[in-house]
Amino acid sequence: MVSIAKNQPALVFRVSVKAGVAMGPGKASLLRAISQTGSIAAAARELEMSYSRAWLLVKSMNEQFLEPLVEVGRGGATRGGATVTPLGLRALEMYEAMQTEAERATAPYRQRFAKLLR
Repeated sequence: MVSIAKNQPALVFRVSVKAGVAMGPGKASLLRAISQTGSIAAAARELEMSYSRAWLLVKSMNEQFLEPLVEVGRGGATRGGATVTPLGLRALEMYEAMQTEAERATAPYRQRFAKLLR
C-alpha cells in the first residue's frame, strides 16, 4: 500500500486497460492478502475492506486476465477458500516490479515537485 509522508508526493501506480484498471494498489494488496490467508473473507478483513468489495475486485481481475488470478472453492467454513494462481502470482510480481521501477525513475521529479507544495 502507498504511504504518503507529509509534503512528499507519492506515486500511485495503476495499470489500466480498455476494460478498466487491470492492477492497482488495492488489487495488489488483495492478491497478496489472499495468498497469505487462503481466503477472500480473511483477506478483506485484514485490509478492512468489505467482502463484497473484495469479491468485486477478484471478479474484475479474473475477467481481465487470460486466466483467473484467484481460484475460489465453494461453500462455508470447511470447504471454502481461495488460492492465488501461478498467473496471479506472476501478475503481482510484475506489477510490483513496475511500481518499484516507476518510483525509482520518478524520485528526483517528486523531490523537486515537493518543493512546490505547502
